[in-house]
Amino acid sequence: MPRNLLDLETSPYLLQHKDNPVHWHPWNDDALGRARRENKPILLSIGYAACHWCHVMAHESFENEAIAAVMNEHFVNIKVDREERPDLDVIYQTALALLGQQGGWPLTMFLTPEGEPFWGGTYFPPTARYGRPGFPELLHGIADTYRTQADKVQQNVVALRDAMVKLGQPAGGDGLTMDLIDRAATIALRMVDPHRGGTSGAPKFPQPTFFKFLWRAYRRSGSSLFGEAVRVTLDAMCQGGIYDHLGGGFARYSTDEDWLVPHFEKMLYDNALLIELLTEVWQETGSVLYETRVAETIDWALAEMTVGDGEGYAFASALDADSEGEEGRFYVWDEAEIDSVLGTDSPTFKAAYDVMAHGNWEGHTILNRRRAPTLGAPAVESKLAECRGRLKEVRDGRVRPQRDDKVLADWNGMMIAALAAAGAAFDRPQWITTAADAFAFVCRTMTAEGRLRHSWCAGQARHPAVIDDYAQMARAALLLYEATADAAYLHQAESWVATADARHWDGDAGGYYLSADDTTDVITRSKTVADNAVPPGNGVMVEVLVRLHCLTGEEAYRQRAEDLVRVFSAQSPEHLINMPSLLNGFELLDGPVQIVVVGTRDDDRTQPLERAVHEASLPRRILVHLAPGTDLPAGHPAHGKDMVDGAPTAYVCVGATCRLPVTDPETLRRELQLL
Repeated sequence: MPRNLLDLETSPYLLQHKDNPVHWHPWNDDALGRARRENKPILLSIGYAACHWCHVMAHESFENEAIAAVMNEHFVNIKVDREERPDLDVIYQTALALLGQQGGWPLTMFLTPEGEPFWGGTYFPPTARYGRPGFPELLHGIADTYRTQADKVQQNVVALRDAMVKLGQPAGGDGLTMDLIDRAATIALRMVDPHRGGTSGAPKFPQPTFFKFLWRAYRRSGSSLFGEAVRVTLDAMCQGGIYDHLGGGFARYSTDEDWLVPHFEKMLYDNALLIELLTEVWQETGSVLYETRVAETIDWALAEMTVGDGEGYAFASALDADSEGEEGRFYVWDEAEIDSVLGTDSPTFKAAYDVMAHGNWEGHTILNRRRAPTLGAPAVESKLAECRGRLKEVRDGRVRPQRDDKVLADWNGMMIAALAAAGAAFDRPQWITTAADAFAFVCRTMTAEGRLRHSWCAGQARHPAVIDDYAQMARAALLLYEATADAAYLHQAESWVATADARHWDGDAGGYYLSADDTTDVITRSKTVADNAVPPGNGVMVEVLVRLHCLTGEEAYRQRAEDLVRVFSAQSPEHLINMPSLLNGFELLDGPVQIVVVGTRDDDRTQPLERAVHEASLPRRILVHLAPGTDLPAGHPAHGKDMVDGAPTAYVCVGATCRLPVTDPETLRRELQLL
């Protein structure tokens, strides 16, 4: 007798649905086999634990006995956590886009028993509204179409299948040039709201990789237009309601164009990418605001997002937007509450944080400092910090939003890389230690037979790794190598890239498939390069390959990076703006700045040279640690270089040429400022 089978899963999202009257299956051979045996279409529902509209549809439809009965009668119902199976999500989001519809979550797709899509949508209400049909009527219509119009269903299946296969084989091009990238940056700049920051209109997403691309255009060109676009955006986010001013951390996006009203869920990847972007911009600007937000966001991640097995820890995926059935309830305030907590300090705090009697959102107040793009005087900030501490203590007593405890390899790779980069830049060794600990957790608990697993939850590592896992963890390893000089990280990155080459590389057309060659439960192997919620593995791999080439001298790494760029290159700058990760990787490929520091780590004179490198604003920097008496490969511009007069020595190499050796940290700082 069919029943709901989600109680055997570990995913917090799937477990949210284990008591639904819907006879949910997880995605597996048993579910697909049942659909084939009974010749029933599959209703595939994809979402994630922190998704507000997923909760809404669950409450309205999946908890409804009458609607569940229709689902159970006519469909084999499969529930997928998109964060556990990004490869499945990409396939069916692509199919929805090919049907001419806007994607998102919850994703509701209708499939043949072979898993091939023929129709779909996102959220459907229980009765007709928002211009969408009622879900029960839709279910009856789809079931009738499948039963009586098999030719129409097959026509859709074939059209979608052919289109997805074509998308998996990009035409490629002649490669990229910096002129083409500069033209793309100019087009991208026109998309930015010059007054509020972010891209124009609402909703506003942080888009850290997009703004990293614009920041690097500023560093290349010196044009203040690019730099101002990034600074206005970061200032607005850091002071807006999208930032949690009491607990730290950024929400997933702002529902309005003023950065006031967040969609309150917090995702690990957004915060990791923003930590790294804020650090990079701080290296140029020295902004106290950015430094403060980096530290607060890391404190939040350590306080609220760590999860482990008793022997170590890594980072959980997300915090929900909802608590006690209401979006944002944990985070918003009423004026009377603030008055009762802060007493005589309340007027000062309310003036700074936009607190009014009638509130600024649905009768409540979302704390924000949008009227002040910078922090105030130290005495003022000290008093406000004391007030925030008192309010946070009260907020900590509220019912907390649910946390999704999944550890995802790629998202952890982003946070590890961010901690390593920020720890090195701000001289915070504990952040680097934390990054190393999380890295060790992934290596220890999420590896089987030398290959990564994508997720870990409730003590179980599950699901095949995707290319994003190898790309982000390899990048994290390389940034840890730069921060620590521990060659074990370099070797681990090489090992993961070897696995990615063996299992994900398309030997015929080039590029990395999202799924491995032995992942058998996908109808097609997607190959993506566009930046969406997270950077794509193919874009990140360009940077990884370039770094490995510079660090090892292996020409094969550079060749593969060039091949990867050619596979996805386009001569239209309008098209290129959708792939900023690839463009940032190409800039590194085109002209890395290699800084070689020769010296032992236990020499007190070595680390000041490395500190000068880490503090510098050099987006194209690759730091090479070299022990005295060893040598770099023959093709490296610093081949044959060693210490000068027995002192630790730095060599700054641009292209095939190294500048004169430097042994004094201040001299090195001045030289790096000129690059």
